[in-house]
Amino acid sequence: MRFIVTGGAGFIGSSLVRFLINETTHTVLNIDKLTYAGNLDSLNSVKDNDRYSFSQIDICDRTELEKAFEKFDPDIVMHLAAESHVDRSIDGPSDFIHTNIIGTFNLLEISRNHHKNKDSFRFHHISTDEVYGDLTSTDAPFTEENSYQPSSPYSASKASSDHLVRAWGRTYKLPIIITNCSNNYGPFQFPEKLIPLVIQKALRGDKLPVYGTGQNIRDWLYVEDHAVALYKVVTEGKMGETYNIGGHNEKTNLEVVETICNILDKLIPKKPNAIKSYKELISFVTDRPGHDHRYAINASKIKKDLNWLPDETFETGIYKTVQWYLDNPAWSERILNGNYRQERLGMGK
Repeated sequence: MRFIVTGGAGFIGSSLVRFLINETTHTVLNIDKLTYAGNLDSLNSVKDNDRYSFSQIDICDRTELEKAFEKFDPDIVMHLAAESHVDRSIDGPSDFIHTNIIGTFNLLEISRNHHKNKDSFRFHHISTDEVYGDLTSTDAPFTEENSYQPSSPYSASKASSDHLVRAWGRTYKLPIIITNCSNNYGPFQFPEKLIPLVIQKALRGDKLPVYGTGQNIRDWLYVEDHAVALYKVVTEGKMGETYNIGGHNEKTNLEVVETICNILDKLIPKKPNAIKSYKELISFVTDRPGHDHRYAINASKIKKDLNWLPDETFETGIYKTVQWYLDNPAWSERILNGNYRQERLGMGK
């Protein structure tokens, strides 16, 4: 089959593209605007594969999107392109409204027209557990039946796009499917996110910032497990359904940071600034506005209906992640010094 993956140069998108090229025989067109978080370095291992191609397109540019659909003739669209960092959405929500809502609308309209001539077409919208709002420490985890109560401009824009997708499915009979995932982590994650940020700062001997008291809870999903789940959903899931994808790993932010420090204590015993443990670098900072207390995913539906469970525990996944960043310093360095953004033009094929 022919897959369009939007946002395929991003963290989750690039993991999905690598999976599709390395583990299946499908053909993939990666559509990505290449904002700050889009990094073609993450696709170096597949960029020369004959089944992979890349087009630098903004999903808000409907004309260019239509040309790509007409030329590539996709069987499946997996839509991951989004502005996704909560802190950035608080500082500047406009891009989130534009990309996550208008961009999704463009894809739905083009897909609706495309579907008229292709009965087997499917549209998979990849979303987040943040659309459900937050939980107390004693609340049951989110199910697919939870109402939406987004807290940030980011989660509100993703909730809006989810509603659009469902409306196009019901009104226009577009074959749609939605997944809502918990916090992803793993190789190739942009360094401003919690886990790679902590690793990089610890190695430099910088303070490790933790919001508030560090007791906010997230469910952590290893990104390569997520890619497998996404493929299983789009190829085996029931159209019109929603599936929650979780890692079965609830951890406080402080637990996550301390776990990284413990791993680094073992792997890098020679520490900066004469500290005895990387945990000495932990520094509590003013909490984020509207910071959700807890996210937790009930992923029993995808287990029951599609027989999917993550392979990685948090302990195995976080160790692999720390080791990957230690083994691949050049990948992070190219982001930190900005070089990855200077080599973007002329790389499509």
